[in-house]
Parts: sequence; C-alpha cells; structure tokens
Amino acid sequence: MPTESRALRYFVAVAEERNFTRAAARLGIAGPALSRAIRNLETELGVRLFERSTRVVELTEPGAVLLAHARPALEALDAAVRRAVRASAPHRSVLLAVKADADGGLLEDILAATADEPDAEPVAVRLCGWREHSRLLRTGEADAALMFAPYDPGGIDVDVVAVEPRVAALPADHALAGASRIRLADLGIGPEEVDERAERDIGEHGVQDLAQLLALVGLGAAVTLLPRSVAARYPRQAVAYVPVEDCPPASLVIAWPERSRSRAVAALVRAAVAVAESRGMGAAVEAPG
Repeated sequence: MPTESRALRYFVAVAEERNFTRAAARLGIAGPALSRAIRNLETELGVRLFERSTRVVELTEPGAVLLAHARPALEALDAAVRRAVRASAPHRSVLLAVKADADGGLLEDILAATADEPDAEPVAVRLCGWREHSRLLRTGEADAALMFAPYDPGGIDVDVVAVEPRVAALPADHALAGASRIRLADLGIGPEEVDERAERDIGEHGVQDLAQLLALVGLGAAVTLLPRSVAARYPRQAVAYVPVEDCPPASLVIAWPERSRSRAVAALVRAAVAVAESRGMGAAVEAPG
C-alpha cells in the first residue's frame, strides 16, 4: 500500500474529474507528473485503476472500490490533522456546529450548563447552513453538533436530546390557517414524507434557507412542516402556524465524530441532555466516552 496520502489524493482527483488535464490543473501539478504518480500507484497496488483513451478516462472495478474507500480515508486524515492542530492551541475549546434558530431554544441554557460539568471546556459556536453539520464533524471542523433530524449519519454518533411537536406553516389566507389543529392528510402529506418535507421544499424552490422558504409560504407558493421551537422564532404576519395532531415529533440530536473519546464533548452532551430534561423535552441518552 502507498506510504503517504498524496498518491491517493491524486487518484481521487483523476477519478472525480475523469480527465488527467483537469485533475492536474485542480492539483496544481504538471500533467506528466500526475500520470507517473497514477502509474506508480497502479504498480504498487498491482491493479489497473483506470481505462484510458484519447477522449475519456474511466474507473475500472478495482478503481471504483478504491475510490469508495479513499474518500472517507482522506477525509478522516484531514480531520485528524485539524483536531491535532486545534488541540495544540493555547486556549482549547469545543467547537459546536448549530444552524441559527434550529437548537430547540436550548442553546443558551446548554452553554451555561456545560460550564458546570466536570471535564468541560469552553464551547465555541460555529453557525452553519442547512444540513452541513455532519460534514463539519467528519472533516474535523466541529467537535459536536446540535441539529434536527434528518441528517447524514455517515461517520458520526448521535443521541436524541429532545423531542417536540411539529407545526404546519401555511399562508395566512389558507383555508386551514384558522384551525386549532389539522391532520397530515389535510395537507396531502404522507407520514413517510415528514422528515424530508422542508428539505425537499427548499430544493424544489431553489431557496437557501428557512427565511426564504417562509417567504414562499407567505406568498402561497409552499406549505411546510417545522419544529414548534423553530416556528416560534420565525413569526410572520403572512404565515400561520397550525399544530398537526398526527405528525411525528421532531427529534433534536447532539452528534459527535464516531469513536470520539473526548471528555469535553461528553460533558457537553450531558449538559444538553440535562437542559432538555429540565424543560420536559428530554429523552434517555448516553454520552460518549
């Protein structure tokens, strides 16, 4: 096997670009040097990774297998380097990824409670975008994340911190806007669609965040489902929030990189659990470590 990651990075670039010239430009190296590096890697592994022609470069079956494993391996290596650099900083902290206003209304209390936990370190909050949390954990750009399901589970461990009802976000002039409560069938939404509804709405309408999605709701162009705490932080005159009695609750989880044994992260998880339980939102969980 190769003794350093550079050859794998070269391989991944060629596999993703399907072109040696583009891959070389992306890597900032000369084309002949990249070709030699790939040939050396193939020789070292004893397999052919690419089928080459004058027009196209295609992965062989062994190449496809290597690509599937090389990406997470390189991601893990980069994450380890980032964490090692941060661990050497004179003032250490736990970096918590959170999407703005998607913390179940618990963030401030969690930060305060963490300071009282044994083994706690200061917590720095990194605001992130829609469904960025898992990537930040895998790449070492965050130590923990507070997020609502659904999420990408690859490379992370999670515990449920809190559960809360969902509400429907409707245009204020919608026929159901004045109802005390409704059912999913009233909205034409199946139970299997609930977790993905807001994400799908955002994708279909090309919006970048929740504020833009709610603007579409107010214009009558969308109907969506939100955790109650999120709706409470986004009041809109043009939007009505109505409880949905048969809607599965929203799950707020705290996540950390799989196999983490950080005592500081465990302290943060314990604090998150305690705060949620004190609000009557909690679920029985175990902290890492």
